[in-house]
Amino acid sequence: MSQARVRVTGGSLRGFQLAESGGARLRPTSGRVREALFNVVGARIEDAVVLDLFAGTGALGIEALSRGASRAIFVESHRPASRAIVQSLARAGLADQGSVVRGTLPGAIESLDGLFDIIFLDPPYDSAQAMPTLIRLGGLLTNGGLVVYEHRSRYNLVERPVGLTLTDRRVYGDTALAFLTALEGE
Repeated sequence: MSQARVRVTGGSLRGFQLAESGGARLRPTSGRVREALFNVVGARIEDAVVLDLFAGTGALGIEALSRGASRAIFVESHRPASRAIVQSLARAGLADQGSVVRGTLPGAIESLDGLFDIIFLDPPYDSAQAMPTLIRLGGLLTNGGLVVYEHRSRYNLVERPVGLTLTDRRVYGDTALAFLTALEGE
């Protein structure tokens, strides 16, 4: 399977090509969906601390850094994909703003320290780890923090994770983005 070249769609690194993961079967978020996602997120990205789960190419976290996020943590289980993210961060001059945790979700959540303003959750479609991971994210968010959950558009988020409320949902062909906000004071 040939991997399409993934480029940053906006910010200071617009057009920057991410390193390829060498054989990993990834479904990177399309440029069109990433642009739409960051249009919805808007100014919230400025100085945000972000978490990119099921990171794959690292496109969402690197895009966030390009658009003004202060820090990004990437969680990826596949060794070649993890190395490619590290390589992309170094080539982009972002090695001091990003770090990669190699681990399987949801278990890798236990190794994370601190709170995040925005969490990107982009599991493989129909992944058995998606919902168990989503359920555990409320405790990782700052008050008013945001989870952006990318999933197959025919899937409707039925189970509502405690501490999170669905505030928006956008559909782009086969892809849907669910925006969940941490409830204040929980």
